[in-house]
Amino acid sequence: MNVLFFLKPKSEVAYLHEDSTVRQALEKMRHYGYSAIPLIDEEGRYAGTVTEGDFLWYILKCRASGIEGTEHILVRDMEKKTQNLSVNVNAKLEDLLLMTMNQNFVPVTDDRGIFIGIVTRKDILSHFYQKAMDYKNVKA
Repeated sequence: MNVLFFLKPKSEVAYLHEDSTVRQALEKMRHYGYSAIPLIDEEGRYAGTVTEGDFLWYILKCRASGIEGTEHILVRDMEKKTQNLSVNVNAKLEDLLLMTMNQNFVPVTDDRGIFIGIVTRKDILSHFYQKAMDYKNVKA
């Protein structure tokens, strides 16, 4: 079993471009109900993760008055306090498991650093829960 077994492909995942405005980013996060979202650069490489907390601290720091005050600020210019690490598609499953202990999702990149999707903690836990239930039923 490898990382691809758990991969939720880029086409099924919401993400932001670094040149998105803060307003666009907040609206996308609200639409999907995410508390964190992957960020990619103009070439498609994983560039980090931005969180609700990053937006909150940025808006407080800049004293933006409402959502309108964020229309001209780019996400790339915000300070990101959370550093979600990515994993290469060829990484060991053990490395992926360790990363999900500290991150709700792990961004996955190809050999060029291009963002290809995510692996969620929920998907990993669901898989191993099902394995445990299957084992329990075989033993019974």
